[in-house]
Amino acid sequence: MLMNIISSERLAQALKSACLAEIRAPKPGNVSDYSAGHGMTAQQFKASANAIAEPLTVPGASVGERILCAVQATQEAVGCNTNLGIVLLAAPLLCAAQQPGERALRPRVSSVLQQLTQQDAELAYEAIRLAKPAGLGSSVRHDVSEKPKVTLLAAMQEARDRDSIARQYANGFADVFDVGVLRARETLARFAGEEWSVLSAYLAILGRFPDSHVERKFGSELARQISSRAAVLDSAWQRCDSPQAMLPQLLAFDAELKRDGINPGMAADLSVASLLALRLEDLLQESFTGGEAKPASHRSKTKPQHVGA
Repeated sequence: MLMNIISSERLAQALKSACLAEIRAPKPGNVSDYSAGHGMTAQQFKASANAIAEPLTVPGASVGERILCAVQATQEAVGCNTNLGIVLLAAPLLCAAQQPGERALRPRVSSVLQQLTQQDAELAYEAIRLAKPAGLGSSVRHDVSEKPKVTLLAAMQEARDRDSIARQYANGFADVFDVGVLRARETLARFAGEEWSVLSAYLAILGRFPDSHVERKFGSELARQISSRAAVLDSAWQRCDSPQAMLPQLLAFDAELKRDGINPGMAADLSVASLLALRLEDLLQESFTGGEAKPASHRSKTKPQHVGA
């Protein structure tokens, strides 16, 4: 069994690269280099990416410890909630990559999820209270305002039908691996730039699953409408010859959503997790084969071109 093959530094770099690629991607409704929104700027998200890299990759740290320390670091860096969803998704992925196990990332993640404890839940609940995410609401069972009496996995399973991130814990990150990672890999083969792989994962995920953040704030009908429009954009994206050809449609939808205060944040978080999972899969493959897997960012050198820039 190979142990400690992937250094914390390489894992931290993989996480930062995924977060920064997401900010470069013109994902409709989300903060990006193209457009601020929802009272936040791209610079805050970039500072948050740097802040969470170390606490999320501490060797031997539990999932709950990683989550709480990362949220605390974010609060110290920017003073607001820019990345709670990313932190909740990245913690088990990175924990899985640092533990001995199979070559494939997915079974490692399943093992980590099954080993989650009540203490993980306590620490995660504390982190959620600290982050104060918009539209959180309350729950009859396992509400985050109370001390949990179950494991973090059990709490997430309870919330799976109303929260996209909880669903990943409950289904072994199926949406990430089966939709996000798959689409991200396909796009890396088509276009230069990790930002386009994040955008592709975002459109694929939002087009298939109504965003639970939008649903909590605006209702299920509007969430379904946004999902349907994303599916149309996703279909056009898969047929386009270049990312730049899609920018007018993407930015128009982005402006409309931000005008109405609509932020499909869960889909954004899942798109970051998808690129991170892809990178971790490659790093694990390299660690077992002794080869030199090129990070996705090294496969291309082009940057997004802003319309009118």
